[in-house]
Amino acid sequence: MKISDYIINFLLEKKIDKVFGYIGGAVAHIYHSIDKNNGIEIINCIHEQGAAFAAEGYSRITGKSGVTFATSGPGATNLITAIGSCYFDSVPTLFITGQVNTYEYKYDKPVRQIGFQETDIVSIVKPIVKYAVMIDKVEDIRYELEKAYYISQHGRKGPVLVDIPMDVQRSEADIESLPSFFDSQEYMQYNSSSDYKINDAVKMFNSSKRAVVLVGGGVRISNAQHELLKFLKKYNLPVVYSLMGKDAISEEYEYNMGLIGSYGNRYGNLTLANSDLILVLGSRLDTRQTGTSLSTFAREAKIIQVDIDKNELASKIKVDLEINSDAKEFLQKINSQSLEVNTAEWLEHLSIYKNKFSSTIGIDNNEKIPNVVVSKIAHFLKDEVVCVDVGQHQMWTAQSLTTRNNQRVLFSGGMGAMGFALPAAIGACMATSKRTVVIAGDGGIQMNIQELEVIKRRNLPIKIFVLNNRNLGMVRQFQELYFDKKYLGTIDDYSVPNLVAIANAYGIKSKKIDDMSMLESELEIIFSNNEPELINVELPIQMTTVEPKLIVNKPIEDMHPFISKEELHSLMIVKPLEE
Repeated sequence: MKISDYIINFLLEKKIDKVFGYIGGAVAHIYHSIDKNNGIEIINCIHEQGAAFAAEGYSRITGKSGVTFATSGPGATNLITAIGSCYFDSVPTLFITGQVNTYEYKYDKPVRQIGFQETDIVSIVKPIVKYAVMIDKVEDIRYELEKAYYISQHGRKGPVLVDIPMDVQRSEADIESLPSFFDSQEYMQYNSSSDYKINDAVKMFNSSKRAVVLVGGGVRISNAQHELLKFLKKYNLPVVYSLMGKDAISEEYEYNMGLIGSYGNRYGNLTLANSDLILVLGSRLDTRQTGTSLSTFAREAKIIQVDIDKNELASKIKVDLEINSDAKEFLQKINSQSLEVNTAEWLEHLSIYKNKFSSTIGIDNNEKIPNVVVSKIAHFLKDEVVCVDVGQHQMWTAQSLTTRNNQRVLFSGGMGAMGFALPAAIGACMATSKRTVVIAGDGGIQMNIQELEVIKRRNLPIKIFVLNNRNLGMVRQFQELYFDKKYLGTIDDYSVPNLVAIANAYGIKSKKIDDMSMLESELEIIFSNNEPELINVELPIQMTTVEPKLIVNKPIEDMHPFISKEELHSLMIVKPLEE
């Protein structure tokens, strides 16, 4: 069998029937093998970064390893940002790059390059992949493909890269006679058992009065959302979530206390601050969640941290019980136990927080218009996947997009890559064949705006909302606070083109909304059909802010804009901090 044909058959065996890419000479053999096989479809994007983000979106929805093909040299290096995104957010992906013929590759020769577009992509990406290899011997193809795919899905999931020279792609081999990774000693070393420490966790819950569950991205990655809801409902436990944990628990759950951290809901941070036990499921507890003042974070709470990556346990903050486990397996174990937890008094206190503070109304009792826009979009959603770009709109969405059961919301978390949402929506839409929604800013939408052509070409039912404040608001807000209100790069020497005209040039229906009183009626029309559409929502305020916001060295309960010390102290169960 020709090796390029084997690669496609290998993917089909994994039930991967949609892949993403951009053609080039070094992957022409693979493209030809795809073209001959009716079982697989390639979505050819306009830029390799777009193709890679699309594969990430596809993977996040299906759980399969999303696959991207790219040619050597610039094709391969254009994948790097999306590879990093998949690495930091633990998304299983398989990046297959073409390489020059082995007889044109420099190996250890002290020259920069021999073959045209020759680039050592394996060495370049090693810090941001779980595994990377150049397969320069035909006899290694089966072993290395099996190994790479397995590693992408095993343990803490993530990206792998396989670089295949052209002469290997066009070679023939008897695949069944080649060595298999699954027959190797190396494969056996990957299997290990977990110590769930369930008895210790049960004791800590039973002695608590103000327990809360903090949900991170690991819950969704391990497909543990049903076990999570069962656990929460069984004991009426309150829950908060990190940015990446948002779609692991619906806002329909009665005791969902919202987003926590630097841009968290004020009631969410108050919940965390006043707890006496935090069960952390699949979250790193980085400073975006805890704030920079680690000694003041949840200072009367014991912490149980459950994470599949043992290197993350207690790596950033003191933890009382470390459990190296898949979140789903841990929840299954603890759901088989009986806890003695009474949360009634605690929940009464939390209802005060949630009734007092709103995600759409500020402490000055004025509407936060961007948050209102997001909440009104949410009102029209059913089961659409929502793909969110990076900027102020990401935080407005995290704060105010009310999610329904089983609804997906995709963020670029660790990498925080502007330009993520539009191509990720293409991948998500190809995975579900359903209407998909993009929420982006005027900066992020321009990063991969060329992928509008794919949406038009394939008539994908994607609704693209651009929350346009005509500046790069997140960094501009930093400049206001810390850089003397100097706005170079965010307002100065920055501009926004006519997005409606650009979408129309791609052949995509588009409109501008600048009258907020008309928003609901416009949304009703927009969501009455499945046509691809770009909606440029021109916000009436250019100097938009994300509120509340945690200021450096402040405890998580004390967010800007600040409430009075007297009011804050009255809300605290734990002893308030003295100035």
